Amino acid sequence: MAQQVKVPAVGESITEVTIANWLKKDGDFVKQDEIIAELESDKATFELPAPQDGVLKIIKKGGEVVPIGTAICEIQDSAGAPAKSEAPKAEPTKASAPKPTGVVKEMKVPAVGESITEVTISTWLKKDGDFVNLDEVIAEVESDKATFELPAEASGILRIVAKENQTLPIGGLICKIEVAEGGAAPEKKEATPAKAEAGGGNVNYASGHPSPAAAKILDEKGIAKSEVQGSGKDGRITKEDAEKAQKSSSAAPAKESKPAVATAPAVPAVAGGRNIRREKMTSLRKTIAKRLVAVKNETAMLTTFNEVDMKPIMELRSRYKDQFKEKYGVGLGFMSFFTKAVCAALREFPAVNASIEGDEIVYHDYCDVSIAVSTPRGLVVPVIRNAESLGMHQIESEVIRLATKGRDGKLSIDEMTGGTFSITNGGVFGSMLSTPIINPPQAAILGMHNIVERPVVVGGQVVVRPIMYLALSYDHRIIDGRESVSFLVRVKQMLEDPGRLILAI
Repeated sequence: MAQQVKVPAVGESITEVTIANWLKKDGDFVKQDEIIAELESDKATFELPAPQDGVLKIIKKGGEVVPIGTAICEIQDSAGAPAKSEAPKAEPTKASAPKPTGVVKEMKVPAVGESITEVTISTWLKKDGDFVNLDEVIAEVESDKATFELPAEASGILRIVAKENQTLPIGGLICKIEVAEGGAAPEKKEATPAKAEAGGGNVNYASGHPSPAAAKILDEKGIAKSEVQGSGKDGRITKEDAEKAQKSSSAAPAKESKPAVATAPAVPAVAGGRNIRREKMTSLRKTIAKRLVAVKNETAMLTTFNEVDMKPIMELRSRYKDQFKEKYGVGLGFMSFFTKAVCAALREFPAVNASIEGDEIVYHDYCDVSIAVSTPRGLVVPVIRNAESLGMHQIESEVIRLATKGRDGKLSIDEMTGGTFSITNGGVFGSMLSTPIINPPQAAILGMHNIVERPVVVGGQVVVRPIMYLALSYDHRIIDGRESVSFLVRVKQMLEDPGRLILAI
């Protein structure tokens, strides 16, 4: 008895697929669950397994576009082994296949932080229909504060519900796992396309290949797929790529102008491309935008400035940096000097280290210093806990650790919450002067800038010194002008005379 194999439903908005590649030939004997073809939609490529053992009879050829539910082949039931000499012989029994239990495990968005109400599915590391093992990482989930890994909560077949870049509330359904017990994950055969294009080498099949919807648009525009750069997975040309594509052509020959008729001068053609691209804002970027606007609207923010002669610190670093590195295994940077100076000044001016909660001012007897770190995903502000009790080598080590985790997207929620004061260093990017924005609910932030040699007067003489401009932005609701200016002057004094940091004077 022959069983028809139809195109399965692969997504709510997908109505047709393209038969990308037949992995078996017409007349081949196939086994149940063996991958016989690759189907391609405008969003993804997926594999088609055989529903039973038998002889394959192909109905639709490779490259054809077929609607969902259309029969594309038949599996003709055959008793025993196939008669063909090239039919595969029974192989020695391998690890038993997992047995379905009939249980379906629903995986929902876990609670990842007190103030986080939604997350975005950043990347699926497994495909729909893949076998996954318990605790195997199947996806990366992104909140407005951090990216974390999502482990499988059971062993079985993965059924994806939420798509990449989809935002879900806490408790929202991410995927389902059809639980299986015993055995090991089924081995997938490495599918080799029947016809290898010349020079294909290691290029993925999807590279430069348009989805059905994209192919239709390119045909209408008369644009070859080789002229379009794909932005989809593995270089696939998506519908959006096709819509943005423009036909490259040499400038059309100019029409001969008629000298007898006076016409307005033609608008000169603009040289170069004029393409645009749109990218959805990440949860982190949206949250940063909301908070920055909220700070400007909800606080009485002012900024006071001062300058610091960095020569004493630079000479001290130059004198001891090799011994410091040899003893502690970490470089001696400027951040440890600034952090120690800030902690000492915060003890003298506690309002700068405070925050507002409702009708109350909360003063902190400790200094949790937030360090602004620029990452590919946006600005993150990890916290150095109890910085006032750390030595300079411990501060340098903590800065390196947190900055590295921030750039790798590995910071936890705890590492980015609870700061009482912030330091940001725009000088590493060449900033001369800026007005940093407060990191709520904190009341102040110190901005460092680049070091530039400038003429200054010292002892009645004009000399050239390495000068850094400092900026302190503060919430005027709880910090008065006297406190803000005095705080910044105190930081300046300790930086220009590092001995004060050691003697605490």
